[in-house]
Amino acid sequence: MSTLGASNKKKIAILGASGSIGTQALDVYEKHKDKLELVALSVHTSVNALLTAAHKYKVKHLLVSDETLKDDPRLDSLPSDVSLYFGRSALSELGSLSGADIVLNALVGSVGLQTSYETLKNNKVLALANKESLVVGGELLMPLVQERAQLMPVDSEHSAIFQCFEGESRADLYKIWLTASGGPFFGKSLAELENVSVRDALSHPNWSMGKKISIDSATLMNKGLEVIEAKHLFDVDFDQIEVLIQRQSAIHSMVEFVDGSIKAHLGATDMRIPIQYAFSYPNRWDSPLERISFADIARMDFYYPDVDTFKCLSLALEAGKTGKSAPCMLNAANEVAVKHFLEGTIGFNDIYRTVEHMLEQHTLTKLTNIDDLCELDYECKQKTEEYIVTTFR
Repeated sequence: MSTLGASNKKKIAILGASGSIGTQALDVYEKHKDKLELVALSVHTSVNALLTAAHKYKVKHLLVSDETLKDDPRLDSLPSDVSLYFGRSALSELGSLSGADIVLNALVGSVGLQTSYETLKNNKVLALANKESLVVGGELLMPLVQERAQLMPVDSEHSAIFQCFEGESRADLYKIWLTASGGPFFGKSLAELENVSVRDALSHPNWSMGKKISIDSATLMNKGLEVIEAKHLFDVDFDQIEVLIQRQSAIHSMVEFVDGSIKAHLGATDMRIPIQYAFSYPNRWDSPLERISFADIARMDFYYPDVDTFKCLSLALEAGKTGKSAPCMLNAANEVAVKHFLEGTIGFNDIYRTVEHMLEQHTLTKLTNIDDLCELDYECKQKTEEYIVTTFR
């Protein structure tokens, strides 16, 4: 699959341009403008960030997914030759409308599902930072992938696994070791987590991330979602994936083969490296940051996760193995619960309690098409919202 535009530059669209991944993707673009052409950007409400980037890089296709901002006077400053779109429905079309070769999906939550589906359906390269796409809709998305390089994972762990598989046969796989930092509450008991604050939960020890993924990291739900994502990305069984706490976040994941050999991907705790690799593949470009010093790492500590304390991880593994619509319910309930935790209306442990309850009452359905799945996602969120309002307020 070719990813070269007419100018021999790779044309990229960055969806979620004002978020953590989006801003780091712009850093990568800034460093490699001789190889990349930025053709489209989207934000949800961050109009100022959109305008700054659009004017700086002369981007011709822009999207604001919050339709209430359609008449925002700040947008009047855009040149007449810029195409401006509004609404979440246009997100899935932006890659094709802009002529992008590569669409970076850095949207937050299941809103990215439809966009990922349309990107693959239109034979674009999907650089995927929206793990919910595969968690919720992996069964529908993966059949659209025509070749390995059409879906480039941007999560540091999945990018690491992708790279470890380079030159290897999947038939020789013994186990994927999916590493995790353990988050800010590593070593805490369930009782100690009962009254932790939002601020504490957002204080990740190694990574600088958005609020939603930071909370997911603190509950270890993020790692559970990544297990489901890895199952779809690499077409493996759940018993071939094992979560391992690597406190320094120096090893981003490992692949063990049947002969006992293990490939580990090491690197700095900086998302610009996997973002750049998704853009540069199959080539490697100059590093976007300073080299790591092994002397600074000094040591590497490994532990197995405490699934009795971090119950979100065990709930995610159970939902993934159950399949069908269970991961959709898992993800929807978690999104709503995390939102309420950040707003201060429920406690930290209420996140897993909510997800556990919603999974217990969920009626499994088979996934048949993307429209029905998006509707199911909406229904699951509505039911979770109702549960939280009646139970915790």
